[in-house]
Amino acid sequence: MNSFIGLTVLASAAEVPAAEWNACAGTSNPFVSHAFFVSLETSKSACSRTGWQPAHLLIKDSNNTTRGIMPAYRKSHSQGEYVFDHGWADAFERAGGQYYPKLQCAVPFSPVPGPRLLLRDPAAAPLLLAGAEKLAEKAGFSSIHATFVAADQVEIFQSAGWLIRMDQQFHWTNRDYKSFDDFLASLSSRKRKMIRNERLQALANDISIEHITGTNIKAEHWDALWQFYNDTGRRKWGQPYLTRDFFDLIGAAMANTILLVFAKRGGTYIAGAMNMIGTETLYGRYWGCTEDHPYLHFEVCYYQAIEYAIANGLKAVEAGAQGAHKLARGYEPTPTYSAHWIVHSGFRTAIADYLQRERSQVEADIEYLGTRTPFRKSGEETD
Repeated sequence: MNSFIGLTVLASAAEVPAAEWNACAGTSNPFVSHAFFVSLETSKSACSRTGWQPAHLLIKDSNNTTRGIMPAYRKSHSQGEYVFDHGWADAFERAGGQYYPKLQCAVPFSPVPGPRLLLRDPAAAPLLLAGAEKLAEKAGFSSIHATFVAADQVEIFQSAGWLIRMDQQFHWTNRDYKSFDDFLASLSSRKRKMIRNERLQALANDISIEHITGTNIKAEHWDALWQFYNDTGRRKWGQPYLTRDFFDLIGAAMANTILLVFAKRGGTYIAGAMNMIGTETLYGRYWGCTEDHPYLHFEVCYYQAIEYAIANGLKAVEAGAQGAHKLARGYEPTPTYSAHWIVHSGFRTAIADYLQRERSQVEADIEYLGTRTPFRKSGEETD
């Protein structure tokens, strides 16, 4: 095996050839692809102006081959992360510290679990983490945060002494269903009737659903999605994180991994959502609407995603952060993880204590919610 020759900090994902980046990232999760990061940065969605300054860590071997990448950003705030540390920042600064800047190992604006160490060679992992820790001390970062870490990478961070934080999302699992009706048959009678009723009401008022993917995605579709995304962003967090150019760029580079689901009435798109298609998972993102109709959000974002996953043999649907209302629609509580390196020893001890207590509550919540799923109990008849 070739020896490693050192760590480099990159100011842009575009500094790495796409083939080298993707050889480390793999192909299963589109959010860690070279095209996704380059689109974020080229579109000025993730840049120093928005408080997301690229600082990707890369390690090569003696043959100048990239062996591992940690996608990371110098952050001057905690927006767009979906793992909330505002309370940590406030406590540290009230105690006289300076929380920002920090280093964020993440896919910007995307609460999607996935690898946070992109590894062609697993031996590169501890070197990337050690390099990040040295960078934090040298650059004056208070901390490093790897958010939405894939479950199979948590042990890598934990073994290196990073603090592990648990949270939860609601994911749908395909239990070899042959159709949406087959999925419904696995639910209790009451929940089956509820979902059927919601789907009927969602498509009342002459509303139809349209799926668009690949080369069928045109500029007018991105215009419609941008309108929906823009409206949702302004209502939820003040201004959208992503620029309009971002959607054109991913449309040009990643069209075959994108599924747009639109609701149409009277020849006009009135609601829509974008999904990213992985090799095993459909990832739901960026819902919005210009007209309010009962249950239309559930239809466009949840039920259509389930139908697509079943029809295309995908194993799961991940519909983003939060949303306990997903539970009644067949999405089950699933743990998510983040990893944290805190430079100040006293602050680190306080955070470790907090995380231990928080984890107990999260585990209890997941256990309780697991008893509240809509699935049919043993012995219950179908209707």
